[in-house]
Amino acid sequence: MSKIVIIGAGAMGSAFAVPCADNSNEVFLVGSFLEDKVINEIKHLNNFHPILKSQLPNNIKVLKFSEFKDEIKDNIDLLVVGVSSKGIEWIGNEISKFYNSSIDILLLTKGLALINDKFETLAEKLNDILKKEGIDNAKISAVGGPCLANGLVNRINSSVVLANQNIDVVKKIGSMISTNYYSIEYSDDLIGVEVCAATKNIYSILIGASEGLSSNNLSNEIKKKYFLNTAASLAYKAISEMKVLSKRLNGKEETAYGLAGLGDLYVSSAGGRNSKMGYYLGQGHVFMEAKEKFMKEITVEGADLAFAIGQKILKEFKKEEFPLLISVIEAICENKKLEIQW
Repeated sequence: MSKIVIIGAGAMGSAFAVPCADNSNEVFLVGSFLEDKVINEIKHLNNFHPILKSQLPNNIKVLKFSEFKDEIKDNIDLLVVGVSSKGIEWIGNEISKFYNSSIDILLLTKGLALINDKFETLAEKLNDILKKEGIDNAKISAVGGPCLANGLVNRINSSVVLANQNIDVVKKIGSMISTNYYSIEYSDDLIGVEVCAATKNIYSILIGASEGLSSNNLSNEIKKKYFLNTAASLAYKAISEMKVLSKRLNGKEETAYGLAGLGDLYVSSAGGRNSKMGYYLGQGHVFMEAKEKFMKEITVEGADLAFAIGQKILKEFKKEEFPLLISVIEAICENKKLEIQW
């Protein structure tokens, strides 16, 4: 039995607790400082999660962050980060107060950051935060792959990839959390897995727009019936760009064809918040109008990433090399109509 602490009680952090608990571990689900309300609801409903609308195993111990006491912080085997990308600095500072070299850290959070005008993965950003607090050589891994939270919490057969430069580190983590429905592959390409896992959110917006982008002059009825030609073409071109981008940021090209690239792009494009935003952009709405009108209180990860790294992409990358990526970033950051040169 291993001791696993998951910080972040949103959809994915909470769903991830299920295979951890099913593998006979001691599991703590700790809300961030912003999640007291949802933690209180889960407790009141006897481990029923109001966002996932699903029952969590009774052996998962649910805590507010204020209840995350020193005795729980002792002897942690696996610390899982499930906060949003905007919360990485906060969680890094909190982890630095109790981290020791026996703890493995696993990032569920997807994203990229700009640090000193350089692209960084969230693992690199978290490592930088810990280094500033005097912690060198923290063991930070990341997970990627086609695994939606609602499927995982209901124990749908799913596959993910765990990444660390040291394969032995992620194999150890895998032994703690794999089940007969949660299948795990391993990669030493931590950068490539994080780049693909993050940028698929932007490309999912584009594929979500494929119905509207399928023709400039056909009726909506025809486009609704036959847009899959366009969607498949955009998916292929997205993976081609993702491959080049991974290499540009010091990852491996082939990672784009794996679970963190092709796999995650497929499931994210088939449904979810990014593809939903893409649908509205494909119908001719500009981003700010669509956000205000249709998705006002909903986080769109691809848009958040576009705002985080978009200006540097637009400044330094050529549209001939990344036509899809730049078209989506322009549509979001410059609030203009999404257009693709076919």
